[in-house]
Amino acid sequence: MRHINDLDVHAKRVLVRVDFNVPLRDGEITDDTRIRAALPTIELLRERGAKIILVSHLGRPKGGPDPAFSLAPVAARLAELTGAKVEFATDVVGESATAAVAALQPGEIVLLENIRFEPGETKNDEELAKQLAALCDIYVNDAFGSAHRAHSSTEGITHFVKETAAGLLLDREVKALDAILADPKRPLVAVLGGSKVTDKIGVIDRFLDLADTVLIGGAMCFPFFKVQGHSVGASLCEEEGLEPARAALERGGSKLVLPTDLGIAERVEAGAPRRDTDGVDVPEGWLGLDIGPHTAAAYAETIRGAATVFWNGPMGVFEIDEFASGTRAVAEAVAACEGITVAGGGDSVAALAKFGLTDKVTHVSTGGGATLELVEGRVLPGVAALG
Repeated sequence: MRHINDLDVHAKRVLVRVDFNVPLRDGEITDDTRIRAALPTIELLRERGAKIILVSHLGRPKGGPDPAFSLAPVAARLAELTGAKVEFATDVVGESATAAVAALQPGEIVLLENIRFEPGETKNDEELAKQLAALCDIYVNDAFGSAHRAHSSTEGITHFVKETAAGLLLDREVKALDAILADPKRPLVAVLGGSKVTDKIGVIDRFLDLADTVLIGGAMCFPFFKVQGHSVGASLCEEEGLEPARAALERGGSKLVLPTDLGIAERVEAGAPRRDTDGVDVPEGWLGLDIGPHTAAAYAETIRGAATVFWNGPMGVFEIDEFASGTRAVAEAVAACEGITVAGGGDSVAALAKFGLTDKVTHVSTGGGATLELVEGRVLPGVAALG
């Protein structure tokens, strides 16, 4: 895989696939983390005199252009962050994009409209890929969060551009994850949470082979408890996850660690009275919404003593303060760990942000789905396409 530093970009049109899939509320960006993550690559290209064309998706628009998913607010925010003028093209490969790219001078930036306004994008349409390629001399992929998708802007375009490379963010993401998978410092502790075993079973299996300890939390623990014969009450318990959980229990032995107590309530809402259980049986009509205090303390101790930690998924409904203590304990332990710590995208990153701990972690991944697929051992089309 070629690196952006290997290229001569001066005065050349460089199309960069970025991940500007940011949350919007009433047309305002509520979290610009993904925009900031792309800045090092953008600034490097500006310093070296490239003509910079940025392409990204935002959300999942259906049936063509939708003003609710326009990247116009992103262009405005990018201009603020870079202090540069950011030209915004109102289409992707049409007249606006073509004119904006033709007018670019070295160091200038144009952001194309949402690539998913083009129906061919998610189908990896060859014609769309060719049209995108015609806009540039060099293609750089810096969108790790989309690297697990074989789309026109992540995989298809590479067949029609002579020079391709990984951007700084994509390169850093792949190297950080490869490091903990190939030769981790030990003990390696994997902390896996979330709601569904089926979403994470490939990751669980990989870490049962690789890690010294695998800590399980979130609603994902209930299929494990159910196959062990415990009552789960009204807790979210994925039926499709029962057999994978059973198989993981048989494989994992003492390496696979489940909660020993839980935080439960009768409803999932702010202000709902919380009760902590003695054991893991959930009464009828009650829901398990967090790991309990004993589990939180035990998990935190294991994490703090690790040489390498991989964390993906919350321990409970951390968005509600009454059920955030388990996730907070894990987040604080990851932040306090003196070893290498990696937060694998998604809600883990949101939790770190909520608790003000993002800058205390060695590597915070920008790609939830891509992170999990890479950990599972799958080939990421957007990375493989770079050669």
